[in-house]
Amino acid sequence: MRWDAQRLDAEDAGALPGMPTLRGLLRSVQVPGFPGVTFHEVAGRSALNAVPAGSPMPFRWSINPYRGCTHACVYCLGPDTLVLLDDGRQRPIVDLRVGDRIVGTERRGTSRHYVITEVLAHWSTVKRAYRVRLADGTELMASGEHRFLTGRGWEHVTGTTSGRDRRPHLTANDELLGYGRTVATPEDGADYRRGYVTGMVRADGHLAVHRYQRPGRRHAEQHRFRLALADDEGLRRTEDYLARSGVGTHRFSSTPATERRRAVNAIRTSSAGAVAAITALVEWPDRPTPDWHRGCLAGVFDAGGSRSEHVLRLSHADAEILTRTQGACAAWGFDAVIEDRGLPTGVCTVRLRGGLREQLRFLHLVDPAIRRRCTLEGIAVTSDAGLRVVAVEDLGLELPMYDITTGTGDFVANGVISHNCYARGTHEWLELDAGRDFDTQVVVKTNLVEVLRRELARPSWRREHVALGTNTDPHQRAEGRYRLVPGVIRALAGSGTPFSVLTKGTLLRRDLPLLASAAGQVPVGLGVSMAILDDDLHGALEPGEPGPRARLDLVRAVTDAGLPCGVFLAPVLPGLTDRLADLEAALSAVADAGATGVTVVPLHLRPGAREWFSGWLAREHPQLVPRYRQLYRGSTVAPEYRRWLGARVAPLLARYGLDRQAGGAARGVPGDAEVGFPAGSLPGAPPARARDTTPAAEQLTLL
Repeated sequence: MRWDAQRLDAEDAGALPGMPTLRGLLRSVQVPGFPGVTFHEVAGRSALNAVPAGSPMPFRWSINPYRGCTHACVYCLGPDTLVLLDDGRQRPIVDLRVGDRIVGTERRGTSRHYVITEVLAHWSTVKRAYRVRLADGTELMASGEHRFLTGRGWEHVTGTTSGRDRRPHLTANDELLGYGRTVATPEDGADYRRGYVTGMVRADGHLAVHRYQRPGRRHAEQHRFRLALADDEGLRRTEDYLARSGVGTHRFSSTPATERRRAVNAIRTSSAGAVAAITALVEWPDRPTPDWHRGCLAGVFDAGGSRSEHVLRLSHADAEILTRTQGACAAWGFDAVIEDRGLPTGVCTVRLRGGLREQLRFLHLVDPAIRRRCTLEGIAVTSDAGLRVVAVEDLGLELPMYDITTGTGDFVANGVISHNCYARGTHEWLELDAGRDFDTQVVVKTNLVEVLRRELARPSWRREHVALGTNTDPHQRAEGRYRLVPGVIRALAGSGTPFSVLTKGTLLRRDLPLLASAAGQVPVGLGVSMAILDDDLHGALEPGEPGPRARLDLVRAVTDAGLPCGVFLAPVLPGLTDRLADLEAALSAVADAGATGVTVVPLHLRPGAREWFSGWLAREHPQLVPRYRQLYRGSTVAPEYRRWLGARVAPLLARYGLDRQAGGAARGVPGDAEVGFPAGSLPGAPPARARDTTPAAEQLTLL
């Protein structure tokens, strides 16, 4: 829906060569984060766009912060790249999911600090691969467009100093920022488990056999094992490792919580056999293995370790435990010293030297159970690691790579600061503008919020429904740079104006708290679209897009925030996604995600998109070409197919309670003249429906 009333006014003024001139043009800029994209920043004269009279749209006003769409991702990393999680653990980027909490960075004054952020989108693509090798042995596989943070700022993996591909890029001797090379966490084998129990029980447990005289008998024995911890993770791991060694224990509450102290839980046993087995397990081995050393360090750290003032310490009053701990550190190449601070309790510490670099290697290697001591939250980004670029090698291959979008715009990858990746947009076959300019020339109304506030304050404004996302996606990639939508939401809610948001961008997650707050002031509608549930077909048609599971996760996130969410199942592809089993699987998954309603829309093939899709169909599914020629004499599918599809989906929509549309009507597939909006996608109280808590997944297609 590209209405004439929404076109920007044009006049002769300062546009780039070959580009139409734009009224109110402030500047045209190209920034490193968006290679190949030009932003035309304009001072718009209006924010509210009137929908032409006679339009079938159920609203009269719309807001479009952008003209054009930047949903094209150019950044990516190899699947094995380790991303730092909020609890200090690492996970390969291929295994990340939307909603995962990871570590990013933010500027505080003149320095950059590690902070906790969230994965907003995750998907895969295929890119030409490059290997970046650093002096400390770190290796990163990335696309040439990917950027890493250096002492001189963000730099691409590849580039030139002149010509079209001119951009800041990595060269030999550039220094990347981060903590550097670390290790992947090994599996917890039998030796590791025994080492952990030894370190934990010897450092913090009570294990004893008490002998005493009883009247009429020579003596009696009382066998005791007890371990009490305020951190349940360490207690659960010890309990589990003992059970896997054949030792059963009983859990109980040791000390209830108070205003100043957390609750303490404990495990115990008084069985003579169990106590004897634990005693044997925690004997110091004559020849400890490397895995035993790892487990022992994890147990001692969970029992009495700490990280404060950026120092990692393992404390105890027992000299043998301290010596054994220092020896275990040395066995893995850690520089650890015993410090006696002269405390009256006799407690000394084994302090790890080497700064954050060695602390992270320690945590990843030994994998303690108690994670609150492992976060990097608030720590400044400084390191003495050897992060000098040694080489950037073209592997000469196009390989699968993975992208994420984060709340901070960056994340930690293999120990270095990596630039944020943005969600790819829908291709032409999903009814976006077919021209290259729509992807690469983006007009931004930088004063949108200011103008909108003035328009909403006019006495003539009647607080009618305003729609966001009718022309271009408000949560497209550029929104991560300009952050216009939060101001729009606040202005609409503050003026008492109901509004709706239609998006395919998982950046919507960023604004959910704000939208939930706005819904307490005015009616709010939210719409998300998804097209394909099958992963293989999705990979063929949308190789760089967030996958279907991620799109369903976005729906779940919206409804979990207490907001309505209508879903556009669009487009349905004849012969590919219109089988009864495919439609039922998609609608079942949408229902599980908590959607309040669904509208099913068959594929449209407008000029431009038609040529792209026809070429793909001829290559991948030539047997379907004759059928598509019959169904598509113009841009829209034949009426008989629409009726057939409507009859097929109507019972499914009813079965899953998804047939309710805005205004209360129940339809299957709308015709071109009547666009049915699913319940929840327009302002107004959606009908209540039961939520199934079964997990499901993500994102959208603009109609």
